[in-house]
Amino acid sequence: MSDLRITAGPFKFQARFETALAPKTCAIFKRLLPYEQKVIHVRWSGEAVWIPLGETDMGIPAENQTSYPAPGQMILYPGGISETEILLAYGGVHFASKMGQLAGNHFITITSSLEDLPKLGKMTLWEGAQPIRIEAA
Repeated sequence: MSDLRITAGPFKFQARFETALAPKTCAIFKRLLPYEQKVIHVRWSGEAVWIPLGETDMGIPAENQTSYPAPGQMILYPGGISETEILLAYGGVHFASKMGQLAGNHFITITSSLEDLPKLGKMTLWEGAQPIRIEAA
């Protein structure tokens, strides 16, 4: 069963929170639902789109961290040596910034329509920012 519905550009995905692995990140993000923003293509990390959040402090600790999210995994970097951000992998990713390698909290996993993720990534790369909405299913 999916916890979430994600609409990004023209694509629709089902997803789940990784509550057992990242309980604090999930609890904080659940309070933000429905979450609407725009994704842009990453600069250093590879095949991913991201939401830059600047100096936003969400009060999230490090948990379930990865520098190599798999396609369909969404991570939240709580800030520190680089700006706060949310990243969604659509292909190969080595999460980094101009400051070097980063690790973010894997807190959402997309569970359907994974074949559309590269389409979203390429659309974002070539056509620019795309709207994203994350809401309870």
